[in-house]
Amino acid sequence: MLHLRNLWDVDDTTIRRIVDRGLTIKAGILSGNPPPLLAGKVLGLLFEKPSLRTRTSFEVGMFRLGGQAIALKHYEVGLGKREPVADVARVFSSYVDAIVVRTFDHINVQQLAEHSSVPVINGLCDTYHPCQILADLLTLKEQWGDWRGRRLAWVGDGNNVCHSWMIAAAITGFQLRIATPESFQPDAAVFARCNELSPGSVVWSTQCDEIVTGTDAIITDVWVSMGQEKDAEEKRRLFMPYQVNQKLMEKAADHALLLHCLPAHRGDEVTAALIDGPRSVAWQEAENRLHAQSGLLVEQLSTV
Repeated sequence: MLHLRNLWDVDDTTIRRIVDRGLTIKAGILSGNPPPLLAGKVLGLLFEKPSLRTRTSFEVGMFRLGGQAIALKHYEVGLGKREPVADVARVFSSYVDAIVVRTFDHINVQQLAEHSSVPVINGLCDTYHPCQILADLLTLKEQWGDWRGRRLAWVGDGNNVCHSWMIAAAITGFQLRIATPESFQPDAAVFARCNELSPGSVVWSTQCDEIVTGTDAIITDVWVSMGQEKDAEEKRRLFMPYQVNQKLMEKAADHALLLHCLPAHRGDEVTAALIDGPRSVAWQEAENRLHAQSGLLVEQLSTV
């Protein structure tokens, strides 16, 4: 049984197979002939956080592949409050074929997986966002053919999305160069594990120019994540030197892409001219959440 608690649950071969499955499914959808690979399957979604892309993409993906989805919100379940996480896992997994959880604390993902009788997918938590990176890698494969050997720059907050990018770099063979303020660098344990597996796959600095120069893509994300609203003004002040703007983009390679997992705060982490411009693949990334997650579900649930 394949869980996706974070990207450490998969290897390079599995990630590439999921991406390839997603591309095959995408081609079927665009041709008007999506394969009913998940007919009779039901996906359960447990959401403590608001969602646009995660919920919609999983529900539509199940529908188009012949399955169904049911979504429950936090006030309906009370994960870890109304009932222990282990009890929720035992009950919910007896009804559905896989579970997606979008939560705050990664321990909820771990406990669900430990006690579930079906695969558990981390749809986002405060520590990791593996589904986003699967979609981003699919996007890069469409753009480049392969991402192996590339140099990518992460600029901004060393957050959950950054952590998942780091793991992907170590597992699948590219370098992630990270620029954050000193007090917002990524988790030291994740950093160490990545470089233990693949030395030099992840590097960090406080200097944006140094990190971005000559890279094949710049990746950024919001500075203020859900639950951090009280720190918004202070973070904006601290992070403004890390804004991805035309001046910074010009230091990357001429062919460099801009990636953003959305939602985007124009004028904060990225300028409107870039996120809405020709070098941005943000909208392809958003669409590819559907296709990459479909590939993941087929990997977990299909016998084909």
